[in-house]
Amino acid sequence: MNEILDWILDTVQAVDPIARTLLAGLGMLLETSVLIGLVVPGDTIVIVASTAVDGVGEYFALTITVIVGALIGESIGFALGRWFGPHIHRSWVGRKIGDENWARAERYLDRRGGPAVFISRFLPVLHSLIPLTVGMSSMRYRKFMAWTIPACVIWAFSYVTVGWLAAGSYRELSRELHWAGYLFVGIIALFLAAAWGVKKLLVRTEAKHMTATDAPAPAPSEAGDEALEDGEGPDAAASDPSNLDANR
Repeated sequence: MNEILDWILDTVQAVDPIARTLLAGLGMLLETSVLIGLVVPGDTIVIVASTAVDGVGEYFALTITVIVGALIGESIGFALGRWFGPHIHRSWVGRKIGDENWARAERYLDRRGGPAVFISRFLPVLHSLIPLTVGMSSMRYRKFMAWTIPACVIWAFSYVTVGWLAAGSYRELSRELHWAGYLFVGIIALFLAAAWGVKKLLVRTEAKHMTATDAPAPAPSEAGDEALEDGEGPDAAASDPSNLDANR
């Protein structure tokens, strides 16, 4: 296990730190702007890049680059939605996403507003659709940024920190413990399991804001329609003077 991990980590670390950091930022930009995140999840890119971080300087450089890349990507997504939203929706890619996913994003944004922007950063599929959906809505860019910036900051620091600490702990312990590789895998697996649990919890608690709940009003029965047309029914009977005379 240690030999395999050493090879993987050394391969990632062999990439120039500047190039590695910029590639992670580019991956985040593409994930949140042009729906590539539906195919290549950004969390994988960031965790892999963070395992090669060497020192506090590289740690903050990677984290800030990931945040900036995500914000630029979401800004591009917002602009694409504002200018070309309906065309993207009707395109081949939009049809592959499915009308139901588009409708869920629209309902969620309509019912939750700013909080939907924040929470969607941690939800599958929606984190790529919401920027486009916001662009097609009446929400202003300033409000969109006010909600998405803290979400991107939390997300970036969480993933970069876990990858950095897991790899750093492994490198320190691998010289003395032959099972250090399992510790590294365990840390990553535990974090991903926790992230998956948080996503499931958010999906469950926010589902009521995403599902269609509007039901058509029940149609009146034909007998009721005829009674209303003829002036019959409980109200008509109560207002008929002959009924009052019969009760005396």
